[in-house]
Amino acid sequence: MNAYALAAVLAVAQALPAPSEPDDEQIREFLRRAPIVSVKSLPKGTTRPKRVTLSDGTLTHDAVFNVVDEAKAVQRFQGGRVEIDFRDSWQFNIAAGEVARLVGLGHMVPLAVERVIDGQRGSLVWWVEWEWDEQMRQAQKLAPPDPAEWARQWDTARVFRELIADTDRNMTNMLITRDWQLRMVDFTRAFRRSKKLRTSKALVRCPRALLERLRTLREEEVRAAVGRYLDRGEVAALMSRSAELVRHFDALVAERGAELVLY
Repeated sequence: MNAYALAAVLAVAQALPAPSEPDDEQIREFLRRAPIVSVKSLPKGTTRPKRVTLSDGTLTHDAVFNVVDEAKAVQRFQGGRVEIDFRDSWQFNIAAGEVARLVGLGHMVPLAVERVIDGQRGSLVWWVEWEWDEQMRQAQKLAPPDPAEWARQWDTARVFRELIADTDRNMTNMLITRDWQLRMVDFTRAFRRSKKLRTSKALVRCPRALLERLRTLREEEVRAAVGRYLDRGEVAALMSRSAELVRHFDALVAERGAELVLY
């Protein structure tokens, strides 16, 4: 191809619109229907998830498939911690993605759907393209380019963790994209029945929009979004925690001032 032809091709390519990102409903439909190209085991994750490549002929994308579904009256952990009414379930991955969208945090939590693969039913979670997890970032001593924005993202993640009572939030399931956006994955041990906040002392700031959304959140809309994956007790507990979060941050605003608490 001569220089003139190459220039013409490049000009046409630059004039074409960039491919648009699929919206939430397109992602759900893709995860539910797209043919499977390959299934591979993932090296990380205590619940032995698998990486699934899907393609519908137009879009090719990966997802994480998780089938864990365990329940115990009493679960004892190394270190001595004991949890009553323990559950570890793929269904909570789906519920977390939907609740995140209800409260305006869909950008931080990938969508998931229910699907059967190789005869097993589980959650199929949209793959997050990431550069590091938080454990890797700390090991490599990488500093975020905007520390203030980075701190805000972590504060937001802490509020969501409390809302859904996530007992397994750790450095390896906090993912970081190339442009330093925080993403939360793996929620199989969330949605406990506790009606109180677990670590309220860590909740020092909250997005204004998130606080107002929690203030208006209604049990009926939560049940409509996740009623297939959370029972009434789990939804009721979530609503109690939502109210506790509102009370907590309202008290902080009264004590410290909105400019120090809300962003």
